[in-house]
Amino acid sequence: MYFLYLQSSESRRITLVDSRPEYIYEFKPLIPEMMAKVRRVLVYLSKENSLPRCVEFVQRPSFCPFKHLSVSEASMLPLDILDRGVDVGVAVLLQSANQKVLLTRRASSLAIFPNVWVPPGGHLELDEKLLDAGLRELREETGISLKPEEFSSHMLGLWESVFPPMLSRGLPRRHHIVTYLLLQSTQTHLQLQDRLCPEPREVSGCVWVDPSLIRAIVSTVDGAEHSGKAPANLPQTVRVTEVCSDGALLTSELPVSVLLNTAPPEGPDVERISTGTKYALELWLKAMETGPDSTSTQQ
Repeated sequence: MYFLYLQSSESRRITLVDSRPEYIYEFKPLIPEMMAKVRRVLVYLSKENSLPRCVEFVQRPSFCPFKHLSVSEASMLPLDILDRGVDVGVAVLLQSANQKVLLTRRASSLAIFPNVWVPPGGHLELDEKLLDAGLRELREETGISLKPEEFSSHMLGLWESVFPPMLSRGLPRRHHIVTYLLLQSTQTHLQLQDRLCPEPREVSGCVWVDPSLIRAIVSTVDGAEHSGKAPANLPQTVRVTEVCSDGALLTSELPVSVLLNTAPPEGPDVERISTGTKYALELWLKAMETGPDSTSTQQ
């Protein structure tokens, strides 16, 4: 069972909306104005007949622009950005029965994080449940539609995302709280691969990553000066599905080093796995080792 919290325009406190005793989580952004329009933020979760507990949550990476935004820079933020507030997003880590995870490369034409590898996901619509939103985004972006008997679901954690991710690339334009859901499929990645029909306006590539590659991915540090290199025990390339503009699918080989790229501290961004995705993959590895309930609760 997941609980939603409401953010009032007069306060930066996020309050539980439920008939049970009130629980409060203090969320103190450096730019309060950007939180003014928040209406729903997921903070606590619980199982049936158990007390709510806080989901694992990381607010910001060390290079997050909100940590380095000066007063004068904050005053330069346009009103349409301030009025937008914080959006709630859902991202799905689809795990196959043979323990591979699906990642998608965002289309180059997208305004936010183009060419960056992420799990399928998107915005939570009004009155939409998190799981429903995750399944919808998975279907819309990859063409994979899962029936209830084909998967189990778990919450992995929350991530605060800002775009652009660094001040060197401009002032913040988007602010999200992303909820990462793990969907454990009963099918292998090859069976799921046969069901792929990605939306080319949103997805330019798909890749299945295994635990050994994921361990290498999460060991890279975003904001560092140098990109990661594939460890000696890893293949030099990984098979990816390229999505053509007409929706046709082609198979190619991508250097593993691309997936180990880190977010450069200056200059243009590069093709890489997003920082929030690395965080979610790290939680996934932990869940693989100790069980999903150690990091989350089952829906």
